Amino acid sequence: MSSTKTNEVGHPALRFPGFDNEWKASTFGDVADYTKGFAFKSADYRRSGVRIIRVSDLAARRIKKDNDNVHIEESRQEEFAKWKIRKNEIVVTTVGSRPDLIESAVGRGIFVDSDDEGLLNQNMLKLESKNGNEPRFIFSQINTPRYTDYVSQIKRGNANQANITVKDLMAYRIAVSSLPEQRKIADFLTAVDGRIGQLIQKRALLEDYKKGVMQQLFTQAIRFQDDHGNDFPDWEEKKLGEVVEVNPKSTDLPESFIYIDLESVNDGRLHSPRRIAKSDAPSRAQRLLQKGDILYQTVRPYQMNNYRFDLDDVHVASTGYAQLRASSHNAEFVYQSVHFPTFVGAVLDRCTGTSYPAINSKDLAEIKLGVPSIGEQTKIANFLSAIDRKIESVATQVTDTQTFKRGLLQQMFV
Repeated sequence: MSSTKTNEVGHPALRFPGFDNEWKASTFGDVADYTKGFAFKSADYRRSGVRIIRVSDLAARRIKKDNDNVHIEESRQEEFAKWKIRKNEIVVTTVGSRPDLIESAVGRGIFVDSDDEGLLNQNMLKLESKNGNEPRFIFSQINTPRYTDYVSQIKRGNANQANITVKDLMAYRIAVSSLPEQRKIADFLTAVDGRIGQLIQKRALLEDYKKGVMQQLFTQAIRFQDDHGNDFPDWEEKKLGEVVEVNPKSTDLPESFIYIDLESVNDGRLHSPRRIAKSDAPSRAQRLLQKGDILYQTVRPYQMNNYRFDLDDVHVASTGYAQLRASSHNAEFVYQSVHFPTFVGAVLDRCTGTSYPAINSKDLAEIKLGVPSIGEQTKIANFLSAIDRKIESVATQVTDTQTFKRGLLQQMFV
């Protein structure tokens, strides 16, 4: 798609009742003033005072609250009043990675909900609406597919370190409606964003609850009893290689299969699997999977992109994963155990390498974990997997609502 095409504007396919006036072709420069961030000196950083907001402090939708913050002395805040981030302004990054990598994307925008965020550092802009335009309406045209396409075309540099110029950004063409319609659209999209935010918070609370429960279960602070109310036997400490078969020997690979590489799994989910012929398979395609197998990422294991294999089609995984087969133990219990912080910490302690820290399968098999009886394994597995299903359900709602919003944006903004 050419730059001319992606920066065209037109009339929306979807409108609220009562509005039929023509939309006016405009640009960011017509509807907003900008201020470039200030190049604060690291020598002026302090542990407390007025916070400096850096590019690294921006998440996909908000300014992070739990980042490693830097500040300047509070007595100097008037000196930098021009760069104070204020409510209803829009912060846009001018450096970053490619635009589709949302967390670190160049050109991504954040809407400011508070006057107390801090001061704007270099490599960012803040946009302030002008001529009576509704700031949330302006923001609703940022981070859209058409906007992302435009940023992809104006960016300079490579995928890991791209930048955009202020001139090009402010030339981005948008369509502007009447102020009442702007407000109507902004209110509606704000309500949708509110729903997305609630769901994201609900998922985070469930994840925190699960972490707390796992801490209690795997330290045996709380124990299950059998169906007759009796205590289960004491746990044993075993090496992972005594609990599962690590990288079981595979027979010859089938003539075609779905290949799982290190890019295929994210957040415990299999994404965009692709079928390949055996003749086209890379040499790393060696792990022929059975239902119930666990893939444990051995390259950059801190990413925890592990996977429970429960599909019936023929899949083969990369040697970037260790294949764990729990023939005589509960596979779900093992999957939960290898995500317990004590086990993860032991994995990271054994990693070698700097750019791509990794653990070999032999060292992984030597790491110890607590192992209860099969009956207690089953109860723990059932309890934790039930929480996982709730988390997955909320995650699906988040995805569905975000998809719904994207569909709206495509119809409301041409």
